[in-house]
Amino acid sequence: MTPTTLAVDHYDRLLAEHYTWMLGGDLPGLVAGQRALLEEWGVRPDGAGRRAVDLGCGPGHTSLALAALGFERVLAVDLSRRLLAELERNAAEVPAVRPVHGDLRAALREHVGPGTADAVLCLGDTLTHLPTRGDVAALLNDVADALTPDGTAVLSYRDLTVPLTGTDRFLPVRATEDRIMTCFLEYPDDFDDYTVVVHDLVHVREVGRDGGENWTLKTGSYRKLRLAHAWVVRQCHTAGLRVVGERSAQGGAWRTVALRLAG
Repeated sequence: MTPTTLAVDHYDRLLAEHYTWMLGGDLPGLVAGQRALLEEWGVRPDGAGRRAVDLGCGPGHTSLALAALGFERVLAVDLSRRLLAELERNAAEVPAVRPVHGDLRAALREHVGPGTADAVLCLGDTLTHLPTRGDVAALLNDVADALTPDGTAVLSYRDLTVPLTGTDRFLPVRATEDRIMTCFLEYPDDFDDYTVVVHDLVHVREVGRDGGENWTLKTGSYRKLRLAHAWVVRQCHTAGLRVVGERSAQGGAWRTVALRLAG
């Protein structure tokens, strides 16, 4: 069995330090871009006092975009204390954003009353970080319960149910003059088709006092769920969410927009 850590530990030990850089490094640009996408997806406040929830908020570019759109309360939830600390710095002058350290599986029930959230977002492949598919199904039920009758849910995730082979398993993330990041996917037999092991490799260039350069390799591994897009859509319907938008992108990435069903 391949040694791995939990997703939250992997982020705190390796990815949190590089996460904003992975996304492009320009936080104001990330917020502006995410705001435009949210408007495209139909996520916008319709009146005063509107509430949004950002599950798996990371350093907060989506939470800040929601606040910029006019949501007066944005609950930003993550298990990574390092990423939440970055969010707190980023949102120091944005009172609408409320960072919360918590497990996504309980966050909506603990912090959001039934039928009080106008938008719930779970982006950035966060769904695949949950321990089991049953946890994903339960979270979608919580999302439906938390939404107002006209509330919107937006999910993004990668469908990795079809194994990649050969060099296709190596996925470049980003490269700059001082950092290079690559992912490698492994499909172990011990979990059959249930999970994929993600190996992250980050090369960091360091310059010594003498001006000499040295590249340091930092690595880590964790398991992600393999979620079929069709399965997620079925679970949305079972939970009481009507899918109104679907879009696929390179690498098996999906974005799904759903509305709470009436009744």
